[in-house]
Amino acid sequence: MNKPILLIMAAGMGSRFGGLKQIEPIDDQGHVIIDYSMFDAKRAGFEKIVCIIKPEIEADFEERVGKRVRKHVDLQYAYQTPDKLPEGYSVPEGRVKPWGTAHAILCAKDLLDAPFAVLNADDFYGADAFRKIYAYLAEERDPSDNAMVAYQLGNTLSDYGSVARGICEVGEDGKLKTLTERLKIIKSGDAAAFTEDDGATWEPLAFETPVSMNLFGLQPVVLDEFEKRFPAWLEENLPKNPLKCEYLLPRILDDLMQEGKITIEMLTTTSRWHGVTNRPDLPILQEAIRKMQQSGLYPEDLWK
Repeated sequence: MNKPILLIMAAGMGSRFGGLKQIEPIDDQGHVIIDYSMFDAKRAGFEKIVCIIKPEIEADFEERVGKRVRKHVDLQYAYQTPDKLPEGYSVPEGRVKPWGTAHAILCAKDLLDAPFAVLNADDFYGADAFRKIYAYLAEERDPSDNAMVAYQLGNTLSDYGSVARGICEVGEDGKLKTLTERLKIIKSGDAAAFTEDDGATWEPLAFETPVSMNLFGLQPVVLDEFEKRFPAWLEENLPKNPLKCEYLLPRILDDLMQEGKITIEMLTTTSRWHGVTNRPDLPILQEAIRKMQQSGLYPEDLWK
């Protein structure tokens, strides 16, 4: 079996953040969140890292991230663009938004010849999470066995706007029963709430609810399922929302679970999640990084 690969999804537009948050510095040395993900991944055992980016940010990405990381890991790029569609389909007029996380992974399919961990570029997952997912992927497993690192919802919310999270229902065997993507979750007093109708109604969620932060450990066979299901998804969703519909990883994985094609084991972690969904989240993350550097969890210069 080839060694596990790390796949980082960095092609999001960052609309709520107001810029290219993937390459926004988060410490005094100019490191970005992806630097910390790569550093933790390398310490956990990952040697090959694939970043999914938009072609138009490649030069900036290489200058601010790639050139300093290449000395330490095998770094490769995959490119997510709206025109990467099945034969017979074309980009709707006016569409500029990428097709979502499952589509992003499909754009890297040719570079994924081993079990792989996938995660977001704008989330800080913590070293323990990388150790757990690498250890899972490094073991010989059935092609249908996958994993996910879960966090408590209350530790993943923003004080400055809504977030999207995959809500997890877990069986007694420690495997996921359902994974439901909620696209608009907010803090609401001592709990959280989500809406599916643009705020007309809200449903409560407990802070202790386990959620997915898109940190999955996947077997390569899921890529064939993603590819096979994409045309039917386009047929269903293009008429409804041609400019903004997204082929989302949690929803496709949930479908595969419900059909009995895959299992997803829920891994727990002592790591604390930090993220930058909205611009006011940035100084909170920067302060957390300073404290972790001061406590010795990270060196000031990650790639010295």
